[in-house]
Amino acid sequence: MAMTTALQKAFEVASKLPAQEQDDLAAAIFEEMRSEHAWDAALAGSLPQLEQLAEEALREHRAGYTKPLDPDDL
Repeated sequence: MAMTTALQKAFEVASKLPAQEQDDLAAAIFEEMRSEHAWDAALAGSLPQLEQLAEEALREHRAGYTKPLDPDDL
């Protein structure tokens, strides 16, 4: 897959940073990618439970056990 123009521009700007800042930026990018992958994996593994919770919430709502959320009461 080709790099987007926006990412190319970001790397072009980043390439002008001092070496330590480039390394820090690379570490932050890798950490973000690792974190995003971990989140996606965790979410994918919990879809059956999330679907069950959503169905339960809908049943409770349809049965009249819920009330509108008032942000001022938070």
